[in-house]
Amino acid sequence: MIRELEKTEFYKCEELINDRGHLEVKAVIEGINPGRIFVDQTDFPKTGLIWLGNNDGFFFIGDEENEVFNNYINDFIDKLIIPEAKELGLNNFIAIGNHSGWDKTIEMVFEHRHMQKSNQKVYTLENNSHYRDNNESSISQDYNVLKINKELFEDKKNSFENIGFLRSKISEFWSSPESFFQKGIGYCIAYENKIVSLCFSGFVAENVHGIDIETIEEHQGNKLGQKPTSL
Repeated sequence: MIRELEKTEFYKCEELINDRGHLEVKAVIEGINPGRIFVDQTDFPKTGLIWLGNNDGFFFIGDEENEVFNNYINDFIDKLIIPEAKELGLNNFIAIGNHSGWDKTIEMVFEHRHMQKSNQKVYTLENNSHYRDNNESSISQDYNVLKINKELFEDKKNSFENIGFLRSKISEFWSSPESFFQKGIGYCIAYENKIVSLCFSGFVAENVHGIDIETIEEHQGNKLGQKPTSL
């Protein structure tokens, strides 16, 4: 059987974390970012599946050769995951292994399903004190760079016509705005009374931040996504 863990039980999966693996896995297990965890056994999990809270994928963690888990996962997906995913408007199941051993296992377990394979590139900013000096981005003076804080998020003065853009993006990754303000950081760029670009902590584990950057289409190509990363 595969069972879902309560959030208070996520710590039981700490030993399944691949230290050189994905930031998202650590962030969910440590309870920083929202997500759900399904495991082979609730007392001492050997293998698990993490459903990211922003619905951006499913991570397989732990022992990739666990026959009990692998033999039951398809039935579990069909009966529980797919119905719930459809209610959320999701049409694809993005399977990601937290370590390379999962690559062949995922292909084998889901060989009867239609699959498309792709590679994910992860870029890491090294701890370089000269980064800001070498990568300072110049943008038009028509744009205003603002730090995302509680006052801006609440926008009680109705300064922005599209404050929902900011709020919806934060809610994709964080269980509450307060959680983001405590553990994340971010900046937005405004043009007149409209937020046109965002750069903020999507996932956080320890002192590592995975950033999410988005610029609305009509303002793309103006180096707006690059500017906040040099602040």
